[in-house]
Amino acid sequence: MKKIKEIIVVEGKSDTNRLKDCFGDVDTIETTGSALNQETIERIKIAQEKRGVIVFTDPDFNGNRLRTIIQKAVPDAKQAFLPRAQAVPKKSDGSLGIEHANDADIKTALAAVYTRTDNDFKDYDHDDMVDLGLVGKSDSHLRREFVGSELKIGYTNAKQFLNRLNMFQIAPQDLVAVVEKFDKGSTHDTK
Repeated sequence: MKKIKEIIVVEGKSDTNRLKDCFGDVDTIETTGSALNQETIERIKIAQEKRGVIVFTDPDFNGNRLRTIIQKAVPDAKQAFLPRAQAVPKKSDGSLGIEHANDADIKTALAAVYTRTDNDFKDYDHDDMVDLGLVGKSDSHLRREFVGSELKIGYTNAKQFLNRLNMFQIAPQDLVAVVEKFDKGSTHDTK
């Protein structure tokens, strides 16, 4: 199945939902509006290393501010732009945003910068998380914290951790090696 290779950086959940409406299976990193913290910047850097990044922020002051911050941190990230006229909300009290654009305008904005790929990466599932002890064990949260730190994908709850393993397409051998490293050097092993 072909999908967009790069991870798209957007401002919020409504932008992610809008892209999923247009493209189906697409991965995003949300900046949660104008509050771009260092952890999110680090996730964007890792995403750029693993799959590439497309910055697709709203055509307004905050969107341009975020774009500038990301561009300084990840200068080789691809940039997609939506003209202001295509991001106008239907109601007059809303603000400009990607979530207001129609499918054709969003696809046109991204068409110039994204790469389609036949992806042979096999997504991890809940059973994989259990098999690796990343969920279901008394030390699973410590394992996820260690593995997230080692793989530079950050720590989060089990569901989001699974999403990140898939989004960053962590190779199975890399994941197993880090889990084994935890098991060998762990003083927090509760077996």
